[in-house]
Amino acid sequence: MGLVKYEERTFAGLTVRIDRTLCVGFGDCLEAMEELFELDEEGIATFRDAMVVDSDRLVEACRACPVDALEVTDSDGRKLAP
Repeated sequence: MGLVKYEERTFAGLTVRIDRTLCVGFGDCLEAMEELFELDEEGIATFRDAMVVDSDRLVEACRACPVDALEVTDSDGRKLAP
């Protein structure tokens, strides 16, 4: 099985994509929203099983990524972060 390049989920009408090839595990997203993000066994950001997500905090957590590995788009496909 090959490397999974992207991991993607939708929360509160916002689609979040983690680019696993860009993430280097700084953890800024975890600090901003630990209920949604965690680092996997490879030290790469992944999703937790969050049930309720504040959309404003979600966008800010994704903007906190220093390597732009997190992308957020709204239901119209408009990019909100990075």
